Amino acid sequence: MIKYGLPVFAALTLTFAILKITASQPVNAKLTPPAAPPSAVYANQVGAVGLAEAESENIAISLPVPGLVTRVDVKAGDQVRKGARLFSLDDRDLRAELALRQSSLALAETKLEKLAMSPRPEDLPPAEAKVRESEQLYQDAAVQLNLIESVRDKRAIRDEDLQRRGLAVKAAEARVDAAKAELARLRAGTWKPDLDIARAEVQEARRQVERVEADLARLVVMAPIAGEILQCKVHAGEYAQAGPLAQPLILMGGTERLNVRAEIDEQDAWRVKAGATATGSVRGHGGERLALRFVRVEPYVIPKRNLTGDSTERVDTRVLQVIFALDAGARVYAGQQLDVFIDAGGAK
Repeated sequence: MIKYGLPVFAALTLTFAILKITASQPVNAKLTPPAAPPSAVYANQVGAVGLAEAESENIAISLPVPGLVTRVDVKAGDQVRKGARLFSLDDRDLRAELALRQSSLALAETKLEKLAMSPRPEDLPPAEAKVRESEQLYQDAAVQLNLIESVRDKRAIRDEDLQRRGLAVKAAEARVDAAKAELARLRAGTWKPDLDIARAEVQEARRQVERVEADLARLVVMAPIAGEILQCKVHAGEYAQAGPLAQPLILMGGTERLNVRAEIDEQDAWRVKAGATATGSVRGHGGERLALRFVRVEPYVIPKRNLTGDSTERVDTRVLQVIFALDAGARVYAGQQLDVFIDAGGAK
């Protein structure tokens, strides 16, 4: 057993190890790709990666002021008209301030109306009676003065009494002038500078109301154009931040027609001419070729941002963006990537 058993066991162990190593080796199977890769279209062409976008370009809806979202009126896929309500922020504090400003405006308008209606009809009769009274008192004082002056024997009267009667006439005359001036003032109505001040106060109060109304309008986000809601990432009860965001609250655009933004490597940018013809294929459906119509070239070369995920793709490069238009009815979604082939036959 010792002489023959140990070699047999070693041989079995070696055979088992060889079988396990052989079974663990990878098998290079030849598989057919699920979709045919895109093929060359033109004899001399430039390839690019394109991204479908709205004809109006994608519009990232933002806010001028942050706030609590209280109402959302749209969802992804909705078609909206220009000026349609998209969502609203909490406006309770501004509505309370608006009520206060409106009360101040009503008070200022009432004061102006009161000044403009002055004098009241009831104010004139007392003033007129005051004038008549003062005239009668003046006449009485004048009679008293005439009586004392008519005494022939001046020794019968004191000089002091004569002077006092004269002063009484002058005082009565002054009271007549004052009463007539007061009556004239009432009949003339409110002084113009007072009216101007009251009108200015009304205008200021009205501007305060308009300012609060403008602040309220900013809390209601409206659609800037007629188009389709591509994304809606805002919900009632959330706190929405103002300014540019990494994830826009709402993404929308005019999608009756779609454009393709093709990014051409800066090394091939010189080969693309304005008006060049091009075709595109949706990722995963290389057999279908979509006609692309040249729209424009955006002349500023920018760093590459639209990545395909290919392990051999260069990311430390700059690209020239060329805009092409898809035909209406093309089965492409906004945000979908396309392989774009641009005819560069005339490039030298």
